[in-house]
Amino acid sequence: MKLARYTHDGKISIGVVQGDRVVNLDALLRTEALKDVSTLLASPEAMAAAREITATADNSVSLSQVRLEAPILRPGKFMALGMNYKDHEAEALRMGMAIPTSQVWFSKQITCITGPFDEVHYPRVCERLDYEAEMGVVIGKGGRRISEAEALNHVAGYFVANDVSARDWQAKSPTWTLGKSFDTHGPIGPWIVTADEIADPQSLTVTLSVNGERRQHSSTELMTYSIARQIAYLSEVMTLEPGDILITGTPAGVGIAMEPPTYLKVGDVVRVDISGIGHIENTIVDEPC
Repeated sequence: MKLARYTHDGKISIGVVQGDRVVNLDALLRTEALKDVSTLLASPEAMAAAREITATADNSVSLSQVRLEAPILRPGKFMALGMNYKDHEAEALRMGMAIPTSQVWFSKQITCITGPFDEVHYPRVCERLDYEAEMGVVIGKGGRRISEAEALNHVAGYFVANDVSARDWQAKSPTWTLGKSFDTHGPIGPWIVTADEIADPQSLTVTLSVNGERRQHSSTELMTYSIARQIAYLSEVMTLEPGDILITGTPAGVGIAMEPPTYLKVGDVVRVDISGIGHIENTIVDEPC
């Protein structure tokens, strides 16, 4: 299923996308506790009910009549993995950067999350704004010290993300958090594709374009650390909980690695596509006063 959070006639709802329509699940989501895609994904009973409603419901609306919102707005954790594609490592080496010998994780603060087609702000204090196409993962079943063999059983679904990066602020701190967490610098969506619809998350094509010009084009098979290894590694440190989201690294082609470096500017339109999931598209605008 494709689970979406959307606005229609001024009301935010959760629904299942089928073709060019979205089936409303409000009849199922009768409590505030379930007014979120992540909570729905974490409940086998709610998921079963959602499938039943979708199979029989006539309560749907055209996607063209709704505004798609960030499917998960306030996850417990928003973790991101740096330097996780072989082709990105190669371009980093050309820049004289050292390649880490273990997984390098950082937090994006959850207030950076924005919708799949929302505007992304160019911060007034930033001089080097960059893009990073990434595949996102939603944890469905929590746990600690999850084995690599069992890790994908803890995945509820997948989404598209852009790890928007203020490179000058990223350089100010070894944790990278400041440069990765400006408001609106975490567009995600356009929906959550449930894990049962993705046969192999390590064989998907990831593409990013700026104003229609392709900048990144790669495959998740080039990840240095697979999604299963990522979950196993992270869960050695922390308990992963339902609704936590992870973004899994970016391939080659980031603006900082171009010759000369080519950063985003106001007016640019950035689109990220991942095969089997969908696309997001965001316009860069001046940060409001």
